[in-house]
Amino acid sequence: MVTIGINHLGLTVRDLDQTTAFFTDCLGWVLLAREDSYPRTTVSDGTCRLTLWQADRARAMTGFDRKTNIGLHHLALEVPSRDALDELAAKVRNWPGVQMEFNPEPMGTGPRMHTMFSEPGGIRLEIIWPAS
Repeated sequence: MVTIGINHLGLTVRDLDQTTAFFTDCLGWVLLAREDSYPRTTVSDGTCRLTLWQADRARAMTGFDRKTNIGLHHLALEVPSRDALDELAAKVRNWPGVQMEFNPEPMGTGPRMHTMFSEPGGIRLEIIWPAS
């Protein structure tokens, strides 16, 4: 193998401040960098690093459609326990602008569990408890 993993994932978002706040204030991630002249932030949970880019507000924005857009389908994040999944899902569900797709439920026949939602900026996220 020549590569050794993902360095970061870059995502274009509808509202940089709103999405950055979701990751830092709701999910508890750390803000690593901010560059207002090329509007972007970098956030991390200590394992995963995301660069969030402000969409060009001077142009018409098109919301993401996982069934017709080429590229990102969703971003899946892992939690260490079923309790952590339930607690985070409750927090996310009550976060302003979040659109829940479904609450925690078994993946297939279980015991793995997951929840899906779109954060306020439109990025589709999945939270998984792998039950391992």
